[in-house]
Amino acid sequence: MPIPLRVLIVSDREGDALKLIEELRKSDYVPTYERVDTASAMSGALAQRWELILAAHESALLGTLPALEILRETGADIPFLAVSGPAPEEHVLEILKAGAAAYIARDQLSRLGLTVGRELSLAEGRRERHRLEQQFRQAQKMDAVGRLAGGVAHDFNNLLTIITGYADLLLAGGKLEASQRTALEEVRRAAERGGALTHQLLAFSRGQPFTPKLVQLNTLIVNMEKMLSRLIGEDVELITVAAAEPAIARTDPGQIEQVIMNVVVNARDAMPGGGKLIIETANADVDQAYAGSNVDLRPGSYVMLSVSDTGMGMDSETTTHLFEPFFTTKAPGKGTGLGLATAYGIVKQSGGAISIYSEPGRGTTVKIYLPSAEAKTPAEAAEQTPKPILRGSETILVLEDEARVRKLICEVLTSRGYNVIEAVRGEDALRKAMEYGDRIHLLLADVVMPEMSGPQAVEQIRAVQPGVKVLYMSGYTDEAMMHHGILESGTPFLQKPFLPDTLARKVREVLNSQASAG
Repeated sequence: MPIPLRVLIVSDREGDALKLIEELRKSDYVPTYERVDTASAMSGALAQRWELILAAHESALLGTLPALEILRETGADIPFLAVSGPAPEEHVLEILKAGAAAYIARDQLSRLGLTVGRELSLAEGRRERHRLEQQFRQAQKMDAVGRLAGGVAHDFNNLLTIITGYADLLLAGGKLEASQRTALEEVRRAAERGGALTHQLLAFSRGQPFTPKLVQLNTLIVNMEKMLSRLIGEDVELITVAAAEPAIARTDPGQIEQVIMNVVVNARDAMPGGGKLIIETANADVDQAYAGSNVDLRPGSYVMLSVSDTGMGMDSETTTHLFEPFFTTKAPGKGTGLGLATAYGIVKQSGGAISIYSEPGRGTTVKIYLPSAEAKTPAEAAEQTPKPILRGSETILVLEDEARVRKLICEVLTSRGYNVIEAVRGEDALRKAMEYGDRIHLLLADVVMPEMSGPQAVEQIRAVQPGVKVLYMSGYTDEAMMHHGILESGTPFLQKPFLPDTLARKVREVLNSQASAG
């Protein structure tokens, strides 16, 4: 099978270049070549893409060693073969040490095809190894960023817990003027949005578990419009077209928001000169014919979310690689190549599918299909029903190292009738557990703390008081909780930031449970 090959030949003799080309053709190569005989000509030629360099003659203007030095300065990994007449062994060794892949005597040109094949294969192996090393370094970088973000999220979520908590307590007080109430509600909404943004930003880097809920996509898009408008900039017009009927899917709302943002960012980058971004929702019935030929779906009812842009578009070869991790069409340093790979994983986890249609110069359309869910389950409908204030008289040991968060929690629980004991560190909690004995009904413990973690403190407290119930809380990401074994163990867990009513409801729920989680 003919093998196309781009060859740069260093020689001042066209006859020598033609002999080399003829020899390559004997080995089934179809060479396209350019001949250079000066340093400036070679430097200019190396701006193009070459697969092989042959130095065919020791030119008076450009010798083999200077040519190797020019190649070395570019950093390009192109096999360089020296072809010459008889030469002293010292000269051959010097050329090989300078970076030549091989040296072939002119009277042994029959070896050229075999040598070229070997060196091209080795070069491809080196390039593949380099790509893998780059991907590994990028993965390490992402992991480091994720770990840093996890620590920032912990501190940020503690602050949000304080902000939302005290705003909620003031709102519940009742003695507020209308303007004060409005201001506090804005503070609380902003803090709640901050918590949602933390979740979105960490969705990929921390690998958060999938928590499906009923999501009205029309409402979700409306809530995201302001953020998306800021994301795409003023030179891109955002157009939303909502389905006439409610478009309800069962999925993780935070992760679907992440999918939408990833797709929208790609669309924005495809329109550097501005354009239009159209987001549509629709209810779609997918039959066997469409499912088999267009998307990887089973026939059935789906909610379809479409994101279209008027950008530069892509060819079919590019679109086939878009969901591969680390594949990117952006310039080096401008993209991680993880956005669409993440979107693909989230959508598949939802039981749906994602497809892309694009043509150069005609923009791109991304279609996301999610299984339709037409009605709320009783549990989810109940979640939207206002709950009465839940009170109690039990004794709760609160283990929290952040003083302001601990103060808020104690105020919330005390105001609801509970007896509260404070502990700053694990050792402090252990002493108070031994002091109060079985009078403690619940241990409310932060997970990640200095010196002794929450789970370690719980283990020691349960050694002396095995019947105590436990509720963990944390501002760290779910990956940290998995590391401490919290999510797998089934022990009740409360993610910061939380509202006072959420805290009271969760505490009451755990206290009402029949048996403590082991």
